[in-house]
Amino acid sequence: MNKIFIIKMLHTMIWAVMVAAIFYILYCGISGQSNTLLFVSLGIMLFEIVVLMLNHWSCPFTFMAKRMKEDWQDGDDIFIPQWLAIHNKTIFGTLLAIGTVLVISRFFY
Repeated sequence: MNKIFIIKMLHTMIWAVMVAAIFYILYCGISGQSNTLLFVSLGIMLFEIVVLMLNHWSCPFTFMAKRMKEDWQDGDDIFIPQWLAIHNKTIFGTLLAIGTVLVISRFFY
């Protein structure tokens, strides 16, 4: 297997876990549920935010893939549609923010 394929597979699997965590946080915020999985999801997302902050708001897998491909385009480092790769942080960052606000608000009201 070539290295770019392995990076794309790993990046896609990690991305899927992050998206699942975001949707679970949003679900808990809407439904009012609070359990261990919610706190695990929040911890995963906090870790992801720290990783992104330390890498200038870009995934380390993106940096690795960019070094291996000359004609780089957004989304070449992950198996998701290009339009989603371009808007990934905006879409899922917004959903994470909404879910987190809902979860926090449920603890205070």
